[in-house]
Amino acid sequence: MRKYLLSATAAIAVVAGQAAYADEAAAKKWIDEEFQPSVLTKDEQLAEMQWFINAAEPYKGMEINVLSEGIPTHSYESEVLTKAFEDITGIKVNHQILGEGEVVQAVQTQMQTKRNLYDAYVNDSDLIGTHSRLQLAYNLTDMMAGDFSAVTNPGLDLDDFMGTQFTTGPDGDLYQMPDQQFANLYWFRKDWFDRADLQAAFKEKYGYDLGVPVNWSAYEDIAEFFSEDVKEIDGTAIYGHMDYGKRAPDLGWRMTDAWLSMAGAGSKGEPNGVPIDEWGIRMEAGSCNPAGASVTRGGAANGPAAVYAIRKWDEWLRKYAPPGAASYDFYQSLPALAQGNVAQQIFWYTAFTADMVKPKSEGNNTVDDSGTPLWRMAPSPHGPYWEKGQKVGYQDVGSWTFLKSTPLDRAQAAWLYAQFVVSKTVDVKKSHVGLTFIRDSSVNHESFTERAPKLGGLVEFYRSPDRVAWSPTGVNVPDYPKLAQIWWQQIGDVNSGAFTPQEAMDRLAEEMDITMARMQRADEQAEIYGGCGPRLNEEKDAEWWYANGGAKPKLDNEKPQGETVNYDELVARWAQN
Repeated sequence: MRKYLLSATAAIAVVAGQAAYADEAAAKKWIDEEFQPSVLTKDEQLAEMQWFINAAEPYKGMEINVLSEGIPTHSYESEVLTKAFEDITGIKVNHQILGEGEVVQAVQTQMQTKRNLYDAYVNDSDLIGTHSRLQLAYNLTDMMAGDFSAVTNPGLDLDDFMGTQFTTGPDGDLYQMPDQQFANLYWFRKDWFDRADLQAAFKEKYGYDLGVPVNWSAYEDIAEFFSEDVKEIDGTAIYGHMDYGKRAPDLGWRMTDAWLSMAGAGSKGEPNGVPIDEWGIRMEAGSCNPAGASVTRGGAANGPAAVYAIRKWDEWLRKYAPPGAASYDFYQSLPALAQGNVAQQIFWYTAFTADMVKPKSEGNNTVDDSGTPLWRMAPSPHGPYWEKGQKVGYQDVGSWTFLKSTPLDRAQAAWLYAQFVVSKTVDVKKSHVGLTFIRDSSVNHESFTERAPKLGGLVEFYRSPDRVAWSPTGVNVPDYPKLAQIWWQQIGDVNSGAFTPQEAMDRLAEEMDITMARMQRADEQAEIYGGCGPRLNEEKDAEWWYANGGAKPKLDNEKPQGETVNYDELVARWAQN
């Protein structure tokens, strides 16, 4: 694909000497007043915008519709970048914001009905297994060489993107273009952890240093310590843990976003376990056919490590989180954390950084008077079933996705908008607003070196080689929309007390296998999944699979000695790399 994509310098040469349109004045205005800083000089920015002006000429006056979920990055695109794009190109974009569940539902509805609901979506790369199998989304590698060739920015520079390995199908082709990216990390109050009196009290009780937990045993000890021993800081009741548990679609993502693999449920292998991935779905190396989720089919969705993971989520939520946390959803858990009464959070998305660095005047009690964070982010701890070489955590790569049911001219205009909002002209400024990096050149820009002390470790993480160990859902999941909806309903039954973790995971694994069996029949009869649909294993005793490369058997001791690491030493190690 890269032979079609030149550097930004080459892009200047492409437009050199071309007649400038009246829209050049608008481009200059936006560059001067909004799109600073940038990795490009202003002349290079103007050259890139001149290419957009020329390429958009056939689509002037068109009005297109795109959809994404609601995070600060997309709010900036919807509220600011649509105006800039229209001023510069003459193409009006209605960039709608909905909840992530509604976005997935809209994508699924358009794929099923073949009716054009939106001209483009920012759709998580978690659907790469779906898009590459169903072939209902445009193959961008093919399109850039074909029907998108005249509207593909010569300065797009896909080599500069961090997440394209996650949006590439098993065939080696690109199906989605990253727009924003964020990791799931550990969050903690460094100011509290640094207090000598708390350090001494923790070490006296647990026998090791208070620090960033390396394993879940240490996380649990720290949660217990702050909730049951410290209890109060500066007159405020404090808690050792934060999470959410509302029966809603985001509760499912709370688990599929690598929670089982963090506990150790999957197989070794990066970016995803082989043959068992972070959903507990088995797919043999070299195959494109998922073989089952249940332990009895060689999967691990209801194995001991998965059940342990769900049990700990439920237990910690009840014992160590603030009152009411069990009824929070993904979106409610953020403002709750900003109250400043929580010591740590094991499952925290860096997409929240933009809100967590807001000043005290906006109700954020996790920064000091100068706006410097009192907290830091660090790698997530892992559970007792985890082994070196396994996936360590999740990374969301929200990516521009174009469905074949969209008329070609509308898809071409939307492709122009998608490239505009990820362009080098725009990306550094967009990254400062949303803090969801997609380009190496942006995260390494000097403006982020200057801002890094105010971002709690975000820049250090994204400049470190460790970042590649955090990855989205992989290709073992054959149809994300169909399977994802099973998760939140079953996990919700644990929170409500209707089922034990083992019962819930048994039901979840069975439902996934039933659903995949339907996919198998559809694929065998009509190649709905291109021959890469599920081919379920015959059931065998769990003990057979425990001994033959399936789920891991139950450990005698699920709480080994707690282990921590000093945060400053951790960051120093990142810097050395």
